Amino acid sequence: MLTAPRSLVLPWTNVYGLARTLVALGTAGTLAFSSAQTLFRPVYTMGDYPLCKRFTAGSAFCLAPDSYPGLTWIKWGCVVVLLVTASGWRPRWTGLPHAYVNYSVYTGIAIGDGGDQIALILSVLFALVTLGDARRWHWQTVADGAGTTPPGRVLALVGTSALVVARLQMSFVYFQASVAKLPHAEWADGTAMWYWGQNPAFGAPSWLRPLVHAVVSAPWGVALMTWLPLVIEISLAAALLLPRRARRAAMAAGLFFHLCIALVMGLWSFALAMAGGIVVLCLPLGSALHRRRASSGDEPAPQQVDDLGVGEPALPRQGDKAAAGLHQ
Repeated sequence: MLTAPRSLVLPWTNVYGLARTLVALGTAGTLAFSSAQTLFRPVYTMGDYPLCKRFTAGSAFCLAPDSYPGLTWIKWGCVVVLLVTASGWRPRWTGLPHAYVNYSVYTGIAIGDGGDQIALILSVLFALVTLGDARRWHWQTVADGAGTTPPGRVLALVGTSALVVARLQMSFVYFQASVAKLPHAEWADGTAMWYWGQNPAFGAPSWLRPLVHAVVSAPWGVALMTWLPLVIEISLAAALLLPRRARRAAMAAGLFFHLCIALVMGLWSFALAMAGGIVVLCLPLGSALHRRRASSGDEPAPQQVDDLGVGEPALPRQGDKAAAGLHQ
């Protein structure tokens, strides 16, 4: 048993690349569509943002904390870094800058939310994955022989471990989000979304308000809008325990759920950050998205492909030269 070969899953696929892109686009949207005067302003009991005290002093925005023109230039510099990250170019070079920009945003702006926090956590974990990602683009297939050297196997283990932690983090986020609602009477009796629908800060935009108000004004409508998110959140919390098809259904429901939140409440950066986390949570480690195409019957496929266009790594064959180096 101790001498039997074991395959090491490589984390460098376009699945984690897609998650990086979604998270980076969410933060880029926050910066690009918000003025410096909106992002950096005084907060009661806290002080003027960026605070630049203790662990927040390392923020990029602390380079010009008292100058709106300077903050604007830094803001657009961060947008450029995030867009390059989202493009997928040179993940090994952009992983740490991506994490640093998210740290700067989360600690530096006055209007941060849970989306900025999860984006920071995910970007730090993704940065660990990128340390061993030598691809030119994170959309490409990993090169033959990747992870075959001792340092490569260590980096593959670090990257896979980081993705496992990201999956556990997302599972806990959804568990906490669902369980925290249950003690409140409004969520238990199915009326919570009526209050959110009437909220002037988080209510629906004017073009969508008539439809939302019509739905939440009906008993069945408000109950469905209140309890369905709880079911989706519980399903995502348990996603790691679900079979593959059920997990894909939970992923689709979760993505649609956050799209609805973005449309109704305008929380687009939050939706994109959570979508990136859902992709990592629900798709198998080492799997890759691909274009469906005909395969030759004479040549064995390197991946097991399901009916949704997601390939999963097959067990390595004894004579497979590329996979032989993954045995440990």
